This record gives sequence, C-alpha cells and structure tokens, in this order.
Amino acid sequence: MKPAAVEELIESNLEDAEATVTHARDEHDEDHLAATVVSPVFEDLPLVQQHQQVYDSLGEHMTTDIHALELSTYTPAEYDDLEADQ
Repeated sequence: MKPAAVEELIESNLEDAEATVTHARDEHDEDHLAATVVSPVFEDLPLVQQHQQVYDSLGEHMTTDIHALELSTYTPAEYDDLEADQ
C-alpha cells in the first residue's frame, strides 16, 4: 500500500488527524511502513489506546495490505513541544 493512501485513510477516519507515512525500510518494501500521527483524539489516552485508534482507522488494511506499521502518536501539544525541542 502506498504511503499517501495510508495517510489518507488515517486522516479521513481519525478526527482532526495529521499523518505522515513513509516506507520504514526502503521504497521497494511497500508493506513495512512508519507513521507519525498527530491528533487531539489522543488526549488523555494511554499509548496502547492511541495506537489502537490508528489501527482502527486503517481497518482491514492492517491485516491485508500492511505487514508492519511503526507508529509514533502525539497530541498537538506534544508534537508542538517536540518540534520546539529540535
């Protein structure tokens, strides 16, 4: 599955999400992806539930088209803090 298609799925199925998806290994290994997802939905949720929200937004694609997904999830405030530190 192409990274842009995964971004679109996450953003369309997870409220106010901004997703950046890349190939985790190289562009020829299409079923191993890495995603950074920023959404206010993650407020007050433990990391496991944040990741579950992303998996739910991808539905059956997580079992059919995506072999592995490295996830980094942030609330908007957490992401702003991360950006400020860099």
